[in-house]
Amino acid sequence: MEAGLYAVSTRWDGKAQLPELPSDPMRASAVQTSRHEGPRPVEGYFGLAPERLKRAIQRGVDWLLRAQKLDGYWMGELEADTTLESDYILYEYIVAGGNSPKIEKLAKYIRQDQLSDGGWNIYPNGPAEINATIKAYFALKLAGDSAEAAHMKDARSKVLELGGIEAANSYTRFYLAMAGAVGWDWVPAVPPELLLLPKWFYVNLLEMSSWTRAIVVPLTIIYALKPDWEIPQSARVEELFRHSSRRPAMFGWDPSIISWRNFFLAMDSVLKMYELVPWKPLRQRALAAAQCWLREHLERSEGLATILPAMLNSIYALMALGCPPEDPLTAREMGFLKRYEIEEHDSIRVQPCISPVWDTAIAMVSLAEAGMDPGNPALVNAAQWLLEKQIVGPGDWQYKNSGVAPGGWAFEFRNDFFPDVDDTAFVLMALARAGASDNERLQGAVLAGVRWMVSMQNRDGGWGAFDKNNDRSVLTCVPFADHNAMIDPSTADVTARVVECLGRLGWPASHEVVRGALTFLEKDQTAEGPWFGRWGVNYIYGSSGVLRAMETIGQAKTAPYRRAAEWLKSAQNADGGFGESVESYEDPSRKGQGKSTASQTAWAMIGLLAVFGPEDASVQRAVQYLVERQNNDGSWNEDEFTGTGFPTVFYLKYHLYRNSFPLYALARYRNMLEGRDLMEGRRLPPQCMRQILRVERN
Repeated sequence: MEAGLYAVSTRWDGKAQLPELPSDPMRASAVQTSRHEGPRPVEGYFGLAPERLKRAIQRGVDWLLRAQKLDGYWMGELEADTTLESDYILYEYIVAGGNSPKIEKLAKYIRQDQLSDGGWNIYPNGPAEINATIKAYFALKLAGDSAEAAHMKDARSKVLELGGIEAANSYTRFYLAMAGAVGWDWVPAVPPELLLLPKWFYVNLLEMSSWTRAIVVPLTIIYALKPDWEIPQSARVEELFRHSSRRPAMFGWDPSIISWRNFFLAMDSVLKMYELVPWKPLRQRALAAAQCWLREHLERSEGLATILPAMLNSIYALMALGCPPEDPLTAREMGFLKRYEIEEHDSIRVQPCISPVWDTAIAMVSLAEAGMDPGNPALVNAAQWLLEKQIVGPGDWQYKNSGVAPGGWAFEFRNDFFPDVDDTAFVLMALARAGASDNERLQGAVLAGVRWMVSMQNRDGGWGAFDKNNDRSVLTCVPFADHNAMIDPSTADVTARVVECLGRLGWPASHEVVRGALTFLEKDQTAEGPWFGRWGVNYIYGSSGVLRAMETIGQAKTAPYRRAAEWLKSAQNADGGFGESVESYEDPSRKGQGKSTASQTAWAMIGLLAVFGPEDASVQRAVQYLVERQNNDGSWNEDEFTGTGFPTVFYLKYHLYRNSFPLYALARYRNMLEGRDLMEGRRLPPQCMRQILRVERN
């Protein structure tokens, strides 16, 4: 422990004072104290030397500034499990005929992640998972690994132990069928006629979540055309069937005779019989509709929905339609996909997506909280970059939200059809505290963004991610819904982000829009007090977001939110940190339990600060945890996955989370000690603020 950790610098009146963070001329006064009265008297630093806290914040700021790209944005690696590399080997095999030098590098990355029991997991320290293990085994056979190699025997034993191919989900089955490893009768029916269902029909394409649409539409083309991409005999996986009959295993029927699950399974059987009929009067029209949808959505984006599964599927669909890899459109999409590769030494790993807008907004908010002057070039350049990324064209969100002008932001560099509420809210908070070379443009962008974001409010008062009122729960019963994300309903974390944004922009708790959000959040709260985290792990993430939002509208200390903060206290680990494993998605009794991480400690600390303030003992222990574990270069280490793609199915590690959020938490702690208001630093002029407050729900 560093000498002086428990020293306290005191003023003449006995009250402790944190020394001002020094200006660095090389950083153009990157970190400054308040532009108003300067540091205010504080009650003490509760065992943490002021110099230690000052240094931790300064180092965190410097690390983020070094990580900024030349164009002004931030982008950390987005890491996931080896199913991505496994899928990518199949992709390289199909587009390059098995001759790609990348295959062995991808295979090496997969091999090094194999567990001691022979399987592969979907998050660090997790158990072997059936789909990840099947995909890895199949990919390694494509790469040339012998089925008799020791690691392959172990993998095969694990697959059979977990249920064999019969236990695989629909998307694993689809890829195996596409390569000729299983028959198409093993795959849930996804005919292109799905696109012909009218909008008034209760179940139609536009009632599915945005990411499901992007994944499924290309699959309907592949399902209809069934291209011949058969793998060599040596790569077949008959040995992974648990039963020698190899009869198609149906997805499990609901014990209740009458249920939506059984209805959709029966429909699946009917559609498969239809597929055997030679005359399909609507097939060509349906294929044309699917192709039109695909080509339209490939424009104004850098890859379909800019997520790996949809991008892979779109390339397969183009090839099935007669556009080979050298076709200009196919080649362009393959070029976008190549950006997701990360090659190190003799291995390649693949990102599921890229997150420049998201990472930039979080970094900007953290730096602003740390005291960076809004006119600092780092923030000005970042703000300008974000302004260029605002989406001003049409998108899928307009289906249920017509008559509203665009104005949101997406997660990635360019994904114009799919702006999302969460990114938009974070960007608006970043821009509200940043300087810009064109302040009039910034104010117009913020106003347009607020209008779009507010218009996306659902009928229940909450917000989903990409669509409005996307909550047809019956769709979760279709056979290909096993990725656990068929719909995009209101969630506590996205709703909280919007409320936090609106609160920072001056909206009171009494506003009709905010009241609706509060009603949703109160209904969504669990019995123990926390909120479920849809996009981050898990109850710590959800609860922190809600409490931070309540602070901006003056509600954090009321009973429902205080109860959530008390739950957070109960989840603190003995080392002072907080952690929650993704196991809590499978087993809710594991809420708030797990190895301490930097990002989750920061989230919990931010939530506790909102309710109890900096004097709270749990807050002080969390501060000490973060300060003691900061590396000399200003970063923090974190091995665990704390991001969520699809709960119980797919998880993420945002490599910048462990640096941006701890910096924000420590800076917020310092600012509260100094008596600085949460809204301090907001730069929008009064006229713009008045316009924002007049925005109405659509």
